[in-house]
Amino acid sequence: MQLDRYDRQILRELQKDGRISNQELAERIGLSPSPCLRRVRVLEEAGLIIGYRALVDPKPLGLSLMALIQISMDQHTPERFSQLEAAIGEIPEVMECLLITGQAADYQLKVIVRDMDAYQDLLLNRITGIRGVTGVHSSFVLRRVINKTAIPIPER
Repeated sequence: MQLDRYDRQILRELQKDGRISNQELAERIGLSPSPCLRRVRVLEEAGLIIGYRALVDPKPLGLSLMALIQISMDQHTPERFSQLEAAIGEIPEVMECLLITGQAADYQLKVIVRDMDAYQDLLLNRITGIRGVTGVHSSFVLRRVINKTAIPIPER
């Protein structure tokens, strides 16, 4: 799909504020509301806009410990990876799961829990018990320095 400047502006604005009204969005990008709404719908149908979500602050919910977990697998087969990914997908504390390369690990998880006891339970009772997991290495996040959700929209 070829994006023009209006499409790019729509994507930038919606990433800043997904609850913006169509009227306000149209004003910000310099279009009338009707063509603006049509463009948003085309971007949604094309799969460029995949959803709208609320960003929730974990601290008021008592979720104060974030960790990065690198996981090593015993076998590098599609079946083993699928099994792990399905099991990880069932764990609500897992915020992100990445298949990685260039490390001793095969996967990196970003998890968020209440405290170290909750982390220990997650790690020992749920993650290390997944078939094929042979090693884990944990790092704890001291502070989020940058926390972006918006992807950069290329000019061309």
